[in-house]
Amino acid sequence: MAEKKSSSGKKIVRADKATTPRSGGSGSRGRSNDTGVDEVEPTWKPTPEAKKKATTFRLIAAALWVLAIAGELFGIFWVLRQDDVNMVLLIALIVVIGALAMGGSFLWKKANRLDPASRQDTVRFFVQNQLGAIITVIAFLPLIVMIFLNDTMDKKDKAIAGGIGIAVMAVATLFGIEWDAPSVEQYTEETNQVEDIVGENLVYWTKSGEVFHLCAEAKAVNRESKDGKIYEGTVAEAHEAGKSRLTKQIAQETRECGFDTPDTETSDAPASDDPEPSGAVEPSPSAAE
Repeated sequence: MAEKKSSSGKKIVRADKATTPRSGGSGSRGRSNDTGVDEVEPTWKPTPEAKKKATTFRLIAAALWVLAIAGELFGIFWVLRQDDVNMVLLIALIVVIGALAMGGSFLWKKANRLDPASRQDTVRFFVQNQLGAIITVIAFLPLIVMIFLNDTMDKKDKAIAGGIGIAVMAVATLFGIEWDAPSVEQYTEETNQVEDIVGENLVYWTKSGEVFHLCAEAKAVNRESKDGKIYEGTVAEAHEAGKSRLTKQIAQETRECGFDTPDTETSDAPASDDPEPSGAVEPSPSAAE
C-alpha cells in the first residue's frame, strides 16, 4: 500500500489504537428517523484508551496531592512544634509541597483534556477543572497561618518563612487554575463542525502543534510538522494526543482543503434579494416628487 503524503511531502500517519468511528455517533445533533420523529445522537465520548489514561493521571495526581497535604501536616505538627524551628527544613518543606501540588495539577489538567466534564453540571464542571487550585490552597493556607501564629519564631523568621510560603502558594495556585476549561460540549461541537465540513470525523495534527486541522494540505499543519509527520484520526483521538482544540482558521482551511461550498465561495460578495436590472435608471429628484 502506497505511503500517504501531503502536498509538501509530509508523511501522513494514522493515529494508533483507533476505536472511535470516523463518522456518526460522536456528535450531538438532531436527525429524523423513519417515523419523522427527531432523534438526538449521543454527545462526544472519550475513547476507552483516553478514559483509562485519564483515570491513571487522576490517581497519580491524587497521590501527589495527598503527599503535599501530608507535608503540610508534618510542618504544622512537628517542624513548627520544635523549640528551635529549623528554618532550612521549613523552607525546603514549603518548596516540596509546592512542587507536589503543581505536579498534581499538571496531571489533573491532562486528565481533564482527555475526559472533560459537562458544562450542564455547573458545580461538577467548576470543581473538576479548578480542583488543582483548590487543593493547593488547602495544602498551604493552614501552614502559612500557623507560621505567623508560632510563638517560638522571631518576627524576622516568620516574615521570611511566611513570605516564601505565600509566594510559593500563589505560583502553585495560579498554575492549578484551568483558564480555558475543556468541556463535553466543546468537543461535541468540534466533532459536529468537522463532520459538517469534511463529511466525516477525521482531523489532522502534529506532535509539536497545539491544535488539530481539517486536512493534511492545510498550510498550518504542514508548517507545524517538525518531524516530517502529520497524524490523522478522529476528534477524540486528537484530544487524546494532547491537542486542545480545533483550529480557529476554519474559513482559511476550508478553502485550502477544497471543502468550499457555493455558499462559502460567494460569501464575500454582497447579497441582494431583489437585484436591480442592468440598465435601470434612477429616477430624478423631480420625478420622485
